[in-house]
Amino acid sequence: MLSRRAFLASTASLAVTAGITGAHAVMGPNDKFDLLIKDGDVLDPSQSLRGRRDIGIRYGVIEALEPDIAEARALRVINASGKLVTPGLVDLHSHVYPYGSAIGIPADESVVNQCATTCVSAGDAGANNFAAFRRFIVGQTRTRLYAFVHIANIGLTPFPIAELYNIDFAQVDACAKTIGENADIALGAKVRMSENVIAKHGTEPLKRAILACERSGTPAKIMCHIGGVETGELMSQILDLLRPGDILTHAYSGAPNIAGAFTNIVQDGKLLPAALAAKQRGVIFDVGHGGGSFDYTVAEVALPGGCGPDTISSDLHAVSGNTPGMPYLPWVMSKFMGLGFTLEQVVAMATINPAKIINRVPKLGTLQVGAPGDVAIMELVEGPVSFVDTRNNKREGKAYLKPVQTVAAGVAFGRPYAVPFSVR
Repeated sequence: MLSRRAFLASTASLAVTAGITGAHAVMGPNDKFDLLIKDGDVLDPSQSLRGRRDIGIRYGVIEALEPDIAEARALRVINASGKLVTPGLVDLHSHVYPYGSAIGIPADESVVNQCATTCVSAGDAGANNFAAFRRFIVGQTRTRLYAFVHIANIGLTPFPIAELYNIDFAQVDACAKTIGENADIALGAKVRMSENVIAKHGTEPLKRAILACERSGTPAKIMCHIGGVETGELMSQILDLLRPGDILTHAYSGAPNIAGAFTNIVQDGKLLPAALAAKQRGVIFDVGHGGGSFDYTVAEVALPGGCGPDTISSDLHAVSGNTPGMPYLPWVMSKFMGLGFTLEQVVAMATINPAKIINRVPKLGTLQVGAPGDVAIMELVEGPVSFVDTRNNKREGKAYLKPVQTVAAGVAFGRPYAVPFSVR
C-alpha cells in the first residue's frame, strides 16, 4: 500500500515523464508551423542562449529554435526584428482572482503590460473559495494559473479588512485538504505576517500555514508575506521558521508597523543575521513589488549583504496597479537592472527561476524544443530613465524593458488574431 505522499509523488513523476516524451509531434517535410517568430534577439537563460534565432511553434509547443526558418514554413509570422524575445514571463506573486478576491484582476487583461504567460495567485483564495477559483477562473483564462492557498479560509475576500485578526479563520486541516486535493495547481500555503493583518498573534499564523503544508501530503511550500511586522524580534522568528524552498515575498519591503517602526529584514540600516541565515539555507527571496512593498533603501543594504532576489514578481492587483511605482513585471525587472543586475539575470528571475519553483510543467520558463509555446516580446529601450519605489525613493537607470507582444501556447494576444480564434 502506498502512502498518500508516495502516491502523489509517483503520479507527479509519471506526469512529468509523459510530458517530456510526448511534448511535441514530429513534423513532416510539408507540415507548417502554426506560428513563426522571426528575426528576434532571443534570450533564454535556461540555455545560456543570447542571439538572433527564429522560433517555430506548432500544436502549442516550441517545435524549432534555429538561426533561420523560412517564412514559407509557417501559417503565421510575427516579425520580431530589433526586439528582445524571451520565454513567456512567469509571475510568482500576483492577484488574479477577479470577483472572488477583493483585489484580484483578470490575468489576461494585464498581459499587455506584463508579458506574463504564467501567473501565481498569491493567496487570493482560501479553503472556502478555492473551488470557485479553479472552476470559474483557471478554466476560463488563457494565462496559465497556479496558486498559493491562503491559510485564512476566507482568503482575501474581506480586503481591506484584515483576514487574520480572528485567528480562527486560519484552519489548518481545511487548508491542507485544499492543497492536497488541488495539487496540480496549488503550490502551498500563503500567509501574511504584517501586524495590520495578524494583530498580536505572533508566529501562530505562520506555524499553522507550515502545518497545513506538512499535512497536505504534497511537497507544498510557504509563501510568507512580510512588511510592517509587529516587532523586530518577530521578524527574526519568522525568518527562523521558514524552511528551505519556502518563499519570503516582499523581501525588500520598507513598510512600517502600526507604530511606525521599521521591522523588516533591514533594521537600523543593517541586515538581520536571521535573513542571511535564511537565504543561506535555501529560503527563496521574492521581490513582490506591489503598491507598498519595495523600498530601494532596504534593497541597497540587503543585496550587497548577500540577500539578493531569487525571483522577481509584480504583486499586481487592483490597488497596486494604480500606484506610481508601476509594479508591472518588465518594469520591476528594469528596476533591478538599475540596481546592477544584468539583463540575463533579471530575465532568469522572471522565467526559469520561478518556473522551477512551480515545477508542474516540463520546460516551463524556457524556449527549449518541446517547451510550452509561451513567448514574451519586448523592446530594450536604452537611455536615461527614472524609477520610483513604493516609498517615493527615486533612482535613475540606463535602460528599461517595454512590452511589445505576448504569445501563449502559440497564440498571440491581440493582433494578429488567429482565425478561427483558438486558445488552449
